[in-house]
Amino acid sequence: MAIGLALSLVGGSAVAQSRSAGSIFGDAAAGSQIKIVNTDTGQTRTITADAKGRFRASELQIGNYTVTASNNGEETGGSRSVYVGAAGGTEVDFVAQELGAVTVSANQLPSIDVSRVDTSTELSATILRNVPVARDITQAAVLAPSVIPADSRYGNSVSFGGAAASENAYYINGYPVTNALTNIGSTTLPFDAIQSEQVLTGGYSARYGRSTGGVISVVTKSGSNEWKFGATATWTPESLRAGRRNIYYANDTGASSAGLLYSDRGTISDNSLTYGAYAAGPLIKDRLFVYVSGEWTDRNYDAGSVRGGSPTQGYTESEYKSPRWLAKIDWNINDSNMLEFTAISDKTGQSVDNFAWNFADSTHGTNKTGGYRYKDGGETYIGKFTSYLTDNLTLSAMYGKQDNVHYSSPFGYNPNDVAVTDSRPAHSANPVTGLQPYTTLSDPEAYDKTDGYRVDLEWHLGDHDLSFGYDVSNSESQAGTAMTGPGYSWIYYHTDDGTTEQGGYTTAPNSDYVDQYVFTNGGKFKVEQKAYYAEDRWQLTDRWLLSLGVRNDSFTNYNSDGVAYVEQKNQWAPRLGFTWDVNGDSTLKIYGNAGRYFLAMPLNVAVRGAAGSTYTETYYTFTGIDPVTGAPQGTALIGGPYSSNNEFGQAPDPRTVAAQNLKSHYQDEFILGMQQAIGSDWNWGARLQYRELKSAIDDQCDNRPMLKYMVENNIAIDPNYSYSPDCRLFNPGENNVMLLDIPDAAGSTDLVPVPYSKEDMGMYLKRKYIGLDLFLEHPFDGKWFGRVDYTLSHNYGNDEGQLNSDIGQGDVSQTVLFDHKELMEYGGGNLPNDRRHVVKAYGFYQINPEWRTGAALVARTGRPKQCLGYYTGAGGYNPPGAPNADGTGTTQSGQEFWETYLSYGPYYHYCGGQATPRGANGRTPVDIQLSLNAAYMPNWAPGLAFKVDVFNVLNKQVAQNVTEIGENGGVNVVYSSRDRVISYGAPRSVRFTINYDF
Repeated sequence: MAIGLALSLVGGSAVAQSRSAGSIFGDAAAGSQIKIVNTDTGQTRTITADAKGRFRASELQIGNYTVTASNNGEETGGSRSVYVGAAGGTEVDFVAQELGAVTVSANQLPSIDVSRVDTSTELSATILRNVPVARDITQAAVLAPSVIPADSRYGNSVSFGGAAASENAYYINGYPVTNALTNIGSTTLPFDAIQSEQVLTGGYSARYGRSTGGVISVVTKSGSNEWKFGATATWTPESLRAGRRNIYYANDTGASSAGLLYSDRGTISDNSLTYGAYAAGPLIKDRLFVYVSGEWTDRNYDAGSVRGGSPTQGYTESEYKSPRWLAKIDWNINDSNMLEFTAISDKTGQSVDNFAWNFADSTHGTNKTGGYRYKDGGETYIGKFTSYLTDNLTLSAMYGKQDNVHYSSPFGYNPNDVAVTDSRPAHSANPVTGLQPYTTLSDPEAYDKTDGYRVDLEWHLGDHDLSFGYDVSNSESQAGTAMTGPGYSWIYYHTDDGTTEQGGYTTAPNSDYVDQYVFTNGGKFKVEQKAYYAEDRWQLTDRWLLSLGVRNDSFTNYNSDGVAYVEQKNQWAPRLGFTWDVNGDSTLKIYGNAGRYFLAMPLNVAVRGAAGSTYTETYYTFTGIDPVTGAPQGTALIGGPYSSNNEFGQAPDPRTVAAQNLKSHYQDEFILGMQQAIGSDWNWGARLQYRELKSAIDDQCDNRPMLKYMVENNIAIDPNYSYSPDCRLFNPGENNVMLLDIPDAAGSTDLVPVPYSKEDMGMYLKRKYIGLDLFLEHPFDGKWFGRVDYTLSHNYGNDEGQLNSDIGQGDVSQTVLFDHKELMEYGGGNLPNDRRHVVKAYGFYQINPEWRTGAALVARTGRPKQCLGYYTGAGGYNPPGAPNADGTGTTQSGQEFWETYLSYGPYYHYCGGQATPRGANGRTPVDIQLSLNAAYMPNWAPGLAFKVDVFNVLNKQVAQNVTEIGENGGVNVVYSSRDRVISYGAPRSVRFTINYDF
């Protein structure tokens, strides 16, 4: 029989676990034989309790186990039925009481895991199935505390603890599957193949790094000794979706567009059907198991364009097809050695057809006018070997690789046709056109590749659980932009009455000429990441566990020529954590940790900053124009090719791309928390978390430190040369040294180390997050499960991190924020991911064997708003004819800076001629999302289930973000989209699911 019992822990020992496995630990009589049997696969492991009666078994697959203890062949203390979850420790005690032959079930064991020093939320397959949640691993993670949706312009992404959406790490069965190019988002898999989704929100061990946000780790299902089959279909009909809220220009801006309709969202139609199946079971009983799952999604999304959109191609009909599959093989070679193999395919094909669009009456044509075809995704393969070398020594080794393609092809594209642009004022009403509608294309052969391996060794030595490991992760991407046709386009120009000089080439007065324009950039880029770590989880006393760890990370970024442009080695990341089992019975835990976490730059940084690019113009006179192709006839060379920035396809010298000894992006984190069981049915807890970004990488585009250096070192400034501000990677708020290609005082043209002091640059770095998380949970007791979380937090500073949600800028680690110091003025305040109050609640209730209901609530305060405009501050810019503000430089340098930066754009914290500090314009509204579901499992058809989910029951559609640029074209010139809503929350929708398991 099963009885309810609070079991006592006397000195339980545990080790840090990988994200795809768990552990069993506890106490028994010294020298006892502990037998651990996986009831799903029959795998058996027998270990011996040490001289203090402690035992532990690590690297156990997720699943159900029975645990027994025996002395001299005689079973003592009864058996325990337990469940091992991902990356956690399950405690079993044979010392607290003599239980005879009593069996204690898993849900009656202590709910507080005293072996963990990190903070995480585990979303089991049961929770994901029974709670109304999107069938998506990223959106499911929003149920965890301190996780919020990121800016909608970054797609399907989330922010952890105030960090940018690009600072998270994703894993499937322990292998990293984060987007290699941008670090935003990840590979996914058939949703029903998920056994557990673990959401780590802080404090993880030295075994893992490369994240300054959070971690989403998925463990997939595996086969067992019982054959199982199933099929699922889900349908989200457009006919049952509530009307979408239209987007209007803001009413009170004073712009001519104020109050007008911007986007008629009633034109949107979105139908989605997903169907899938799985099979799982033993190929060889107790030894070889297989699990395969497939999921196919067909989605049709149609929409008209916004006001001012293309009238000829403004209506789009998009069709998505997403065939995904997963196969997992588990081979228990024997009870001491296991081999796992996982294969995943995650591909999406999209076709977009364009039609003519009439915004005034929301009608569209029937003749196709354009379109695109896209293919994204690929395959992932993961292998893992685990060996229990001895009772106290465990070895695990993993290798994985991934290949993703990103193919795009426009409708009607002919590579033999040349794009033509007519910029002659006299032809503005009837410009010359050609056969090629596209000027540039994304690289049609773009791809991402990753591969990596890790080896971990765990050694139980007395009171110490020691871990050592080495971890390598490599990634490669091909990305960029190329010209259509033969690699160039034609642009027609007309001179004024006087002559026009183009790149030093003089054209005749009052005449036409043509420019053969070439632009390409990109290439293949690589990032290598290596790390080794050591960790000691030391059982100081029966109630105190201390975790001491250190990790050493190294990152190397390579340009398109395979030459390193940034190398960051020997980055030491200490980790310290503790747990105190206050009562000695796992009913009250106090824990804390402190750690440093490093993050590498993603591959996309090289596309703009370190890649070779071609940007040339060659000028010709001509005698005629082909009436069909638009190409010039009778051309005669004026001059060229000319490149204003000397871009002729060569990659920049890798030594000039970034500051010398560039520090990595890293963050320090401190956590103090507690968890307490309230009787046998409830537990609650609190966590205080503090995060501070200590170093960031961005680009700066300010040449004033260079000009100052030239003046101080008597280096002549050429008045005929435009010292345009090339952008370079640096550490904001630090003293940087740039290697620049300028002559030194002796006339040498070698690279010169130029100091870019933090005083001269006038910049600082600040991002802080402090949050208090409270939770109350009722673990599933066979009847119901429920959890409520409340987070009070503050995210403030002047830098969101690697992204810039102020303007939705997606250039990771290359935002506009630090391009020059005037952008810093009034830039401190509440950051975009600041949500002061967040309440989350979710759970389900088994009414009876045939009926179940579930609910999920997410409510959060709004996002800070601001108004960005043109610079009107007192300092910084130099009017024409004036020297630099610090008295150095020349009239020319002052003139150049004034002309360059006055037209930089509306990205300053000034609006309408007044300072507008970050977050000064209030917040978006409070967002409340309540979702409900109900499921019917008829007794007359065992295994069959019908479910309906209603998302956003209250139909709360509030603004998620607004346009924060307030000026366009100059100071006090109101931007027509100022304060316009960018996106609203999704309307109420209904999803039907039918599932059959047999």
